[in-house]
Amino acid sequence: MTLGSHVLRVVASGTILAGLMAAAVWAQDSPHERIFPQRKATVEKVLQTLQPSLAGHLPTLEGFARLGDHPLERYQRGYYQTTVEVSVMADGSSLVRATSKVTAWYSDPAGFHSGYQLLTSNGRIEEDLLDQLADQLARASGEQANRGAPVAASKVAPETRASASGVGSLPPDEGNRSNSSASTAKPVATAPPPTGSDILAPSAVSRAEEFAASSNPNLSSAEQASAHDSTQPNLNQPNSDKANSALRAEAESLEEILRNQAHPNNLVAVRKSGTPVVNSPSITAKPLFLASMHDEFELLDFSRDWVHVRISGLSRGWIWRDSVEMPNGIPDTVVQNGPAPAAAADLFRVVREETAPFPGDWEPLRGKTVKIFSVQEADERAKNTSPTERLAYAKFLLDKSYAEMTQKAANEKTQALTGIVLIFDSADGGMIAATMAALQQWKAGALSDSALWHRCFFDPPEIFDSAGTSGSQ
Repeated sequence: MTLGSHVLRVVASGTILAGLMAAAVWAQDSPHERIFPQRKATVEKVLQTLQPSLAGHLPTLEGFARLGDHPLERYQRGYYQTTVEVSVMADGSSLVRATSKVTAWYSDPAGFHSGYQLLTSNGRIEEDLLDQLADQLARASGEQANRGAPVAASKVAPETRASASGVGSLPPDEGNRSNSSASTAKPVATAPPPTGSDILAPSAVSRAEEFAASSNPNLSSAEQASAHDSTQPNLNQPNSDKANSALRAEAESLEEILRNQAHPNNLVAVRKSGTPVVNSPSITAKPLFLASMHDEFELLDFSRDWVHVRISGLSRGWIWRDSVEMPNGIPDTVVQNGPAPAAAADLFRVVREETAPFPGDWEPLRGKTVKIFSVQEADERAKNTSPTERLAYAKFLLDKSYAEMTQKAANEKTQALTGIVLIFDSADGGMIAATMAALQQWKAGALSDSALWHRCFFDPPEIFDSAGTSGSQ
């Protein structure tokens, strides 16, 4: 083989390899796209309502990101962000491209290369967004078709209002322009209201506003009469009462639609940052991620202590009921019937306390020195306490003893113990253990009450787990 042919073969191999690498990169970064028959302005308006779906936490990377250089189980705190581009096709339809980037914290076993890394989306996030967009566009189109007459009125209302206000009427050939030229023409009349104008005719919106002004009890009688005369010039006609009732019904319908569009009534809002969203309604369930304050999730079902929520797409999770604000009409906590329950501090009493090695098998406290409290029910004649009552007392005693132990360690300038243990001295028994590090974060506000429970040790777990996985109680 000559030197020239060898060089050519090497160059050709390098070219092929570079081409394959470029193709692989393009395949990873290529957006997911779909064509919709609606105009660009309509698509962009619907996308505005889907802004909450364009970014958020991922419960797990499995099913959302492609396998890269490291196993997915070594990543934590997955987060996605989607960018959307809308372009106009030749026939006036809209091409929507969605591209998602996934980031997560990589925990290096050696501890040298830990940090946030960019992963490749497998397309599920993009396709889910496009499906949501298709559903919203179909729903909007269906509502417009069902409106019938108001939709027809909305097509002529701009010209009518333009002529009446003196802005100027449209040219005679305006209606014969092509779709492409119409999409670039500047509007002659003022734009309709930004919310709900694609569902109700602009004329209906203006009439509803006028009716609300004429019915405002804060206006003087002369002002009400003036507003009323401007909207109903022929009140003396026999059909005026019927027209007024129809207008009132139309205004109420408009208010209801705008209210539902502004904020759905089936969302729960997280009260405090650091609240865990877990994979099952259990005190020992594995947290999928920690929600931030004011995060909202769709409510699917709820029980006495848990709410079942939709995270995104097909992903589901569970949140402690007292960690969220429930929708209107549903109490945040179960309303107690009968006499008021006893205060947490009165449920049990400490019968013995000691400093000793941790008596259980839990890695964070194994072989370490802890403070142990043995407690008994305050009323020996009472029935066994419920899991909720045990957790309430544990919260009280952990709070009280942590403050006393840290104060004592500060006064004596000694190192505080590594944990606190509660042992319930009763027929069914049970033990709760918490590390001082977790308690410190809890007292500082970095952990919510529910997040603290998922950082504790329970033995056996069922003694403290309220179960009750469903039932809309």
